[in-house]
Amino acid sequence: MEHKQAKTERPITLFQSLIPVVLLVGLLAINVFVFRDDALSGTNQFILIIGGAIATIIGIYNRVSYEKILSQVTTNIKDTSNAIFILLLVGALSGTWLISGIIPSMIYYGLNILHPAIFLPACVIITSIISIATGSSWTTSATAGIALVGIGNALDMPLGIVGGAIISGAYFGDKLSPLSDTTNLAPVMAGTDLFIHIRYMLFTTVPTYVVTLILFIILGVIYGHSGNIDTEETLAAIANTFYITPWVFIVPAVVIFLIVRKVQSIAALLIGVLLGAIFALIFQPDIVVAVSGGDTFNFYNAYKGMMLAITTDVRILSPLESLNALFEAGGMASMLDTVWLILCAMLFGGTMEAIGALQKISTALLSIASNVFGLFASTVASCLAINIMTSDQYLSIVVPGKMFSDAYKIKGLAPENLSRTLEDSGTVTSVLIPWNTCGAYHAGVLGIPTLSYLPYAFFNYLSPFVTLLYAALNIKIRRLTNKDNHQAQA
Repeated sequence: MEHKQAKTERPITLFQSLIPVVLLVGLLAINVFVFRDDALSGTNQFILIIGGAIATIIGIYNRVSYEKILSQVTTNIKDTSNAIFILLLVGALSGTWLISGIIPSMIYYGLNILHPAIFLPACVIITSIISIATGSSWTTSATAGIALVGIGNALDMPLGIVGGAIISGAYFGDKLSPLSDTTNLAPVMAGTDLFIHIRYMLFTTVPTYVVTLILFIILGVIYGHSGNIDTEETLAAIANTFYITPWVFIVPAVVIFLIVRKVQSIAALLIGVLLGAIFALIFQPDIVVAVSGGDTFNFYNAYKGMMLAITTDVRILSPLESLNALFEAGGMASMLDTVWLILCAMLFGGTMEAIGALQKISTALLSIASNVFGLFASTVASCLAINIMTSDQYLSIVVPGKMFSDAYKIKGLAPENLSRTLEDSGTVTSVLIPWNTCGAYHAGVLGIPTLSYLPYAFFNYLSPFVTLLYAALNIKIRRLTNKDNHQAQA
């Protein structure tokens, strides 16, 4: 019966395949224009459902059964279940690592390396550390970024260069941090593991970062001024709020060790969450009690404080108001918008796959991109186009991720090639576009126009070129093995 039904399906045309994509991009562009930063809170997700509905209508027109479409959507969502649990654990990790003092200690020791003679490269390093610790370039700019702009202004540094250093470091950390939502989103769209994705990104990210640091060292020599940079107030505020000790770094060291030993991601993250909770009880009992809303350290308040940190918003007040945005964590609840986005993206992608649209688009792309470099270049161009048209970095990962996943498989390329390219071109370039939510946000927070810091945001615009250079020279381009193909089919 199913074989007979399949015979009645009409083959989809390229024009029909592109209709849902074009309408989706247009609707998303309108949506982001209207809702700006709030678009991820649900309206973008609904637009993805609308895109899936349009694709379903085209599929039914071509006699594709609704049951087949629903089955493919269900399969796609099932395939993302592991990534969704990882996302939730990452949210929990951010909570316990905050109240245990791990994130504040990273910031504290990072600020200690600040020195006038190396102000610009120090900006890159400090914002990198804070962004890795928090998983957010936005939080980094809103806290350390503002302070560094003030210092740079006092030192008579060109603010465009200071802004470029801050943006470069913030996006390096955001790109590699397992706490970052885009770092979690890219491997889901490509179909690979979070930590495989991060390890594979190191090949292009570290060389780009080194070049960026060298450029800022040179600029630091040219524009450097002598003098003292006062961070005593900030350091004192952190030390007065948390018990700062290098012992808390045992927790991230254990997690890194487990990842290197190739322990399953969910297990490694869960251990990181539990160790963070234990260290919070040992080193930060007062913080745990404050989070619980209680007065004394007892079992009731300790349990309540830890569970709140793991699951919901946590805000810890410090003596310095400008630091308070750093001392916030959303717990598992903070990842729900991203989970929602993934589920709706899977609905759109599953529908497009069921009606044959993704395969048709992939075939067309492969006919244009006759070699591996052409495929990588098409991915980079698509990410940039989505960033420009929809003004949203998440969509520059979601839409090209679903469009190109089959094309990479057909070329025999492992999915981490796609996930790395999505980040190298989608995540980092969003901040270079003035009307993109990222570009508008950072320009507003730092008080530096996007076009002023753009020429000096070396890390951000060098990343796409480096990933294309690797593709052209066939460096670290992992191919699918027979084992990989077997697992994919299973």
